[in-house]
Amino acid sequence: MAKKTEVATLAAGCFWCVEVVYQDLKGVERVDSGYIGGTVPDPTYEQVCTGRTGHAEAVRITFDPEVISYRQILELFFAFHDPTTLNRQGPDSGTQYRSAIFPHSDAQRETAEQVIAELTAAGTFDAPIVTTIETADRFYPAEEYHRDYYKRNPNQAYCVVQIGPKVRKLREKYGELLRR
Repeated sequence: MAKKTEVATLAAGCFWCVEVVYQDLKGVERVDSGYIGGTVPDPTYEQVCTGRTGHAEAVRITFDPEVISYRQILELFFAFHDPTTLNRQGPDSGTQYRSAIFPHSDAQRETAEQVIAELTAAGTFDAPIVTTIETADRFYPAEEYHRDYYKRNPNQAYCVVQIGPKVRKLREKYGELLRR
């Protein structure tokens, strides 16, 4: 009997920064960088970067819910980006860098709403959460050169400054979730 997998689609700024958080987690079978939430069919990176297509840079995570839950996926999502900045993450700005969750079921939508409500009630962030919950429409995989970007370019300046700290935080605070 084949195991059951689920898909989570999340946008939290540059997809290189998000992809690296999920790639080596136990229970995560695949992470694809791409574009979602826009109006232009088959958008290119250059088109998305204009901010005029409506797409967000996002990751599509295929995972085994018996090993890692959707809630855990979302808890990491909120731990590794700033959900209080509208259309901005670090040096990246524009609607393509928005914080958004694209649920694939009513249960995922409910979980996303619960997690946001819990973080808000706990005062986890110093400002209101601006993460949107949007319809999971067509996901367009990014161009090949964007895939596994950090793993292939760990010494590139953006990777060193923006992604390196996330990798260190992942290993230090969430090491038990990583595959060995």
